[in-house]
Amino acid sequence: MATDYDAPRKTDDDLSEDSIEELKARRVDKSASSVDVDETEQAEGFELPGADLSGEELSVRVIPRQADEFTCTECYLVHHRSQLASDKGGKMVCRECAA
Repeated sequence: MATDYDAPRKTDDDLSEDSIEELKARRVDKSASSVDVDETEQAEGFELPGADLSGEELSVRVIPRQADEFTCTECYLVHHRSQLASDKGGKMVCRECAA
């Protein structure tokens, strides 16, 4: 947005002359312009131009759970033992889920 620095500026007297109705109308216009966009819907239709990834395969190296790790019974993520919040009856819960 371009700014005209040569234009006369409003003084404090000019600013106080704005009516309440004008201010309310401006506030309503600003809130009406915001749009609630679902990012996941927007990302689903996004494709890179000329990129055909249909023949590609992903290869991921899976490492088994280590001796110093546990699986949280709430979020089912593998955490280090330092993240263990409680171990009641064999149900291990991480600090994040316990909070």
